[in-house]
Amino acid sequence: MSGKCPVMHGANTSTGTTNKDWWPEAINLDILHQHERKANPMDPGFNYREEVKKLDFDALKQDVHALMTDSQAWWPADWGHYGGLMIRMAWHSAGTYRIADGRGGGGTGSQRFAPLNSWPDNVSLDKARRLLWPIKKKYGNKISWADLMILAGTVAYESMGLPSYGFSFGREDIWEPEKDIYWGAEKEWLAPSDERYDDVDTPETMENPLAAVQMGLIYVNPEGVNGQPDPLKTAQQVRETFARMAMNDEETAALTAGGHTVGKCHGNGDASVLDPEPEAADVENQGFGWTNPNMGGKASNAVSSGLEGAWTTNPTRFDMGYFELLFGYEWELKKSPAGANQWEPVNIKEEDKPVDASDPSIRHNPIMTDADMAMKVDPTYRAICEKFMADPEYFKQTFAKAWFKLTHRDLGPKSRYIGPEVPDEDLIWQDPIPAGNTHYSVEKVKKRIAESGLSLSDMITTAWDSARTYRGSDMRGGANGARIRLAPQKDWAGNEPERLARVLAVYENIAAASGASIADVIVLGGSVGIEQAAKAAGYDILVPFTPGRGDATDEMTDADSFAPLEPLADGFRNWQKQDYVVKPEEMLLDRAQLMGLTGPEMTVLIGGMRVLGTNHGGTKHGVLTDREGQLTNDFFVNLTDMGNVWKTAGNDVYEIRDRQTNAVKWTASRVDLVFGSNSLLRSYAEVYAQDDNDEKFVKDFVAAWTKVMNADRFDVA
Repeated sequence: MSGKCPVMHGANTSTGTTNKDWWPEAINLDILHQHERKANPMDPGFNYREEVKKLDFDALKQDVHALMTDSQAWWPADWGHYGGLMIRMAWHSAGTYRIADGRGGGGTGSQRFAPLNSWPDNVSLDKARRLLWPIKKKYGNKISWADLMILAGTVAYESMGLPSYGFSFGREDIWEPEKDIYWGAEKEWLAPSDERYDDVDTPETMENPLAAVQMGLIYVNPEGVNGQPDPLKTAQQVRETFARMAMNDEETAALTAGGHTVGKCHGNGDASVLDPEPEAADVENQGFGWTNPNMGGKASNAVSSGLEGAWTTNPTRFDMGYFELLFGYEWELKKSPAGANQWEPVNIKEEDKPVDASDPSIRHNPIMTDADMAMKVDPTYRAICEKFMADPEYFKQTFAKAWFKLTHRDLGPKSRYIGPEVPDEDLIWQDPIPAGNTHYSVEKVKKRIAESGLSLSDMITTAWDSARTYRGSDMRGGANGARIRLAPQKDWAGNEPERLARVLAVYENIAAASGASIADVIVLGGSVGIEQAAKAAGYDILVPFTPGRGDATDEMTDADSFAPLEPLADGFRNWQKQDYVVKPEEMLLDRAQLMGLTGPEMTVLIGGMRVLGTNHGGTKHGVLTDREGQLTNDFFVNLTDMGNVWKTAGNDVYEIRDRQTNAVKWTASRVDLVFGSNSLLRSYAEVYAQDDNDEKFVKDFVAAWTKVMNADRFDVA
């Protein structure tokens, strides 16, 4: 018919109906398959971490410094200096990090994509990235957006007079939004924060793993809890949300003061007239959002947060002005031109007022947010600020180190740092690990392990429990360092402390006698167990192993920051600490994604771990074999055998019965059954159940196992 649209409406936009719309309860494996090669425009052999080493670091920094004071007519700089804007961009890139799952942060350049590029808290940061585009274009593949955005914030502080503590390159860009990050269940921006709490007056009841108090914010509402000013209540939210990104009270106070020592808030106008955010803007906007029809070419007319004004008298200079004004005056509640709640000083001296961002002949009141007032009224924060005021150098050093931590927290251990400004100091939050010995006989260690009397399950589960803590989100955890023998890991319920202590006592003796690290011995124990199990099944295999892991000490370990790495469930060992609202199979996916596993790798590991008898506590759920301890594909063969029928036995336990005799053959959990019920996972299970793929199963299991053991070996190619 003439005029009929030749494509299916909504097929290529978010308005189309997806499988998730039809079956909202179905498990979604997308998080295991994100960032595929097809989405990446770079050549297959491109290695950013090698490419960035070719960069002229000095020339790049000079160009970024020059950008700070090169005001552009299409987006004029406040007071002719882009420092405040660049700091906010870097801060909001890094500041999404949360310690609960290690996700967020500035390590991937994800601020370029939805939803972050369109969050209300990120208004006008699209302009900051466009200002950087000429530099990105010039240096091309040698500098990632992720590195450039963080570098711009660090250089901005240098340009304003704060010596840098240091900087590392090495953040590799992603090329699509991150599907694995849960930003909250709200369906609207800035929905009342009550939705995230059991009790909004008790900040620690905020839903995990979230850190920000509302959808679309980085931290807390600058106007107060749910937009209602109350500095003492805000102080509690500030403390909780910064703790959830691994910051203590002193670091929190330093970041708040240092972040607001420069720059300003923007709310000199009517926010309702702004165009939509970048993701909702029309094509002619070319990715720009929040276009302001009343800007008039003046920086002072910008609208973003809705609050309006600078915090200090000299907003382009890093000084002690924040403390001088906050503690030197009384403050009262006022409304910004955009109608936002903000605090302004009472009877301030004219010379203490900052000048207009566009017209130096005009002066305005400085302002404070509710979070700033929290620094004054909360007793703990006030005492810290008074300490800073008494020792300005200490404040500068503390802030510089806190800024470095903020912007590098998700970059991984110091061994991954690149560039001429990497600090020499080892910081405890970098999870330092000493170099391990490589000059010992691996075969002799394996022989000692094999003759130690440890069971196959002891060897494999200890290696697994040590390595499974690895999180690709922030590159923490893993087997290197052998922190499984230190607090808090040695006492985690998921590690079966009594069994673990017994195994570690054996390994410590072997390590002492051989010169190997305990970390290496733990991993080698897993290799020995798997090789024995494969041989029992008729396969002579050698599990790849690279020595050199080190043993961390208690002094090298921030026990509090390791607490969030505790597994609350491990589907690979068919265990949950308790019942949760989230389904066990969803928790398995989350763990697999953090470990960097694909769908097939997760599948083959489940099948192998079951037949090896590595379930937590020795339970038999999912051990679908009569040859436990042999590395066979029996789990998949019996899971897909139509001679069996599956029946619920209550409390998420299922029975596998013989279809003809009705006799119970095995029991299983939801995690086991999902590999037969979900169409994608069943397709993988069927591959490994085939008669011609029993050897492929063994090879694939060993490859996936080795990947897990080496996930944190950044020194191994």
